[in-house]
Amino acid sequence: MATKPVKYSVVDAFTDSAFKGNPAAVCLLEEERDEEWLQAVAREFNLSETCYLTRLPDSAGFRLRWFTPAAEVKLCGHATLAAGHFLFSHDLVNSDTVEFSTLSGILTAKRVPITKLSESSTPENGNTPSSFLIELDFPVVPIVEYDAAAEISTICKSINVASVNEIHKTTTSDDLIVVLPSGKAVADIEPNFHEIKKCPGMGVIVTGLAPAGSGFDFISRFFCPKLEIDEDPVCGSAHCALVPYWSKKLGKCDFVAYQASPRSGILNLHLDEKNERVLLRGRAVTVMEGSLLV
Repeated sequence: MATKPVKYSVVDAFTDSAFKGNPAAVCLLEEERDEEWLQAVAREFNLSETCYLTRLPDSAGFRLRWFTPAAEVKLCGHATLAAGHFLFSHDLVNSDTVEFSTLSGILTAKRVPITKLSESSTPENGNTPSSFLIELDFPVVPIVEYDAAAEISTICKSINVASVNEIHKTTTSDDLIVVLPSGKAVADIEPNFHEIKKCPGMGVIVTGLAPAGSGFDFISRFFCPKLEIDEDPVCGSAHCALVPYWSKKLGKCDFVAYQASPRSGILNLHLDEKNERVLLRGRAVTVMEGSLLV
């Protein structure tokens, strides 16, 4: 029996301009596909994430899975935002909140209307961003101090810096968090991806305090060549670890963060300390639509 075509969109997340932010492919499945097919399609798109939506029986929610070109992952912020944007833009949900069943438990995406769009929110390239924000409700990613004495030279060499302020490690995703003296130092990094592969853990999150007057609280970049993502343009899940760190440092729970990758992106963030959740808000732009025929 021939398989049904699979509708997909490529969505740029955490941006109001096409070809900025972080692109994700969103595929809507009407029938189950095997792991080999899911991974092959992710390799074909060759984006940092390809995600798959399957409507849950007797439910308004969806199963959501995320794949890099190399492997399935347990949590991805920008692809979840892209999935919410896809569903709301195509009127595939009947409310302003949709639930996703994932490897990280139940996650939600909420449509938050923008009541007044300023002229500055309309990009010069003429692409029309969404008229709403997507708010994601994610679990906090705990971090612990990391004794990197044995690997400090490898870590510094991997991001071409002479020294670092602090190094921590996430307890769930096994990523390093490397704190530099300033956000400018983060933006100026010239990564050595071959050396980053030698670092302990899975990926390397680099962060620093944003310059005064920039409009941002902190700046970050994320490198994960072990999953065939040399630099993730805007990583929502990394901010689930960064927000609690910067909350303790700055004594606040609300942030505007800038990810200083070549594509760049902006995240509005809130830490719910009591429930150990992070709310991530961002916009998105659909740049491509089509169907998979195999």
